Amino acid sequence: MTKRVIERTLSRRDAIAALGAGVLAVAGARLIIGPAQASPDSAEAFMSKLIGGRATKGGKITLKLPPIAENGNTVPLTVSVDSPMTASNYVKTVHVVADGNPNPEVASFHFTPASGKAQATTRIRMAKTQNIIAVAEMSDGSLYRTARNVKVTIGGCGG
Repeated sequence: MTKRVIERTLSRRDAIAALGAGVLAVAGARLIIGPAQASPDSAEAFMSKLIGGRATKGGKITLKLPPIAENGNTVPLTVSVDSPMTASNYVKTVHVVADGNPNPEVASFHFTPASGKAQATTRIRMAKTQNIIAVAEMSDGSLYRTARNVKVTIGGCGG
């Protein structure tokens, strides 16, 4: 009695098909699990971590966002802080946080007296209607905070 041995090698086509099946399985699992969403509590915890739990004051910050964003994929944001931007009195950092995106951190802008003006403009993605929070850290260690609510009609972070 002789045993017949069949040898088969993996072709490039079979390897690509297996890789494609793996990619589809991972993508399918992500759809079933769904994206994690930040909450006001997780956004506050993240902000506390950034600023070390120090107290904030109101004023000095202007946060320009549209009240209604028809498309969450590109929401224009301008943040500016009233400061003379001198060597002894300037804005060090402005943190921007969203309490409804998959990740609460949106951006951090760093300034020096050489910046001339504490202002930054960008576009952000927003998953849903939520609050956008900005905190400015001044050179003397004081913190200022403001928030704006933006209604999103079509989500930009997967929805």
